[in-house]
Amino acid sequence: MQIALNELAKLIGLECDSTLVIENLATLKEATPKSLSFFHDAKYIDDLKDTKAAAVILKEEYLDHLPEGVVALVTDEPYKKMALATKLFAYKPSTDTFEPQLGEGSTISENAYCGKGVVIGKNSTIMAGVFLGDGVSIGDNTIIYPNVTIYHGCKVGSNVTIHSGTVIGSDGFGFVSKDHSNTKFYQIGNVVIEDSVEIGANCTIDRATLGSTVIKSNVKLDNLIQIGHNCEIGDYSVIVSQVGLSGSTIVGKGVVIGGQCGTAGHLKIGDRAMLAARTGVTKSLEGGKIYGGFPAVEIKLWRKMQAALMRLVKSSKPKA
Repeated sequence: MQIALNELAKLIGLECDSTLVIENLATLKEATPKSLSFFHDAKYIDDLKDTKAAAVILKEEYLDHLPEGVVALVTDEPYKKMALATKLFAYKPSTDTFEPQLGEGSTISENAYCGKGVVIGKNSTIMAGVFLGDGVSIGDNTIIYPNVTIYHGCKVGSNVTIHSGTVIGSDGFGFVSKDHSNTKFYQIGNVVIEDSVEIGANCTIDRATLGSTVIKSNVKLDNLIQIGHNCEIGDYSVIVSQVGLSGSTIVGKGVVIGGQCGTAGHLKIGDRAMLAARTGVTKSLEGGKIYGGFPAVEIKLWRKMQAALMRLVKSSKPKA
């Protein structure tokens, strides 16, 4: 899509005289001279200072941090205005079936659906009931089991296995709640699954709001896992069933996450950290350590806390 910045601004209730052509929406860090971005959180101030965006939606108080030549769209509610802009760039689905570009030795069931521009590499197997949306790409030697759904624009690497019922690229949970309403922030990014990943049955991996949700190489996911928008799972990490990762959780390399763990959003888990089952992560954690409990603490401390609690309970019991 291409739209003049002054026209776009008018459609979202802002004023602007610039006729620069906007081709996409992007984060401050990933923006190009054809991108519109936004700034709404002071912790990303360095990204604002270095952005290559054509224009940024932001509050007046941050104008001095905007790089020279970047057009400012000033508002008291930049997050909501960006949400309105995402609607203009939202994907519009088609219902036609297209023949995929199929590599040598690959097979695809007659009962599978392929959208426009689907590309499948060599020696891959696509089973019955699989949905591959527009622009999906699948690498070599990959197996997609029955009834897997991969939404438009998502990328799956080589030597990947995806088990039945998994959904990749559904919308992340993005809404701007204000004035007794919930304005949808359309999720216009994608999901990238790198090589040698295995994904269990009935997992859900949300597409990014902007940019990509990324599952890096050799990651292994169990069944029934929810990965939120813009998460990144580091190489050779292992995640056990019923884990839920909130949006923009960054998991380092070689991390092991036990069953039924959960994280708050916008935090980092360091390389080779381990989380015991049912750990609740509310802030970033250093790598190379083992954690447990809610909120998460190093597991030795958590065990001491549990032992102290039991002693307290026993000591408080009335004597017969």
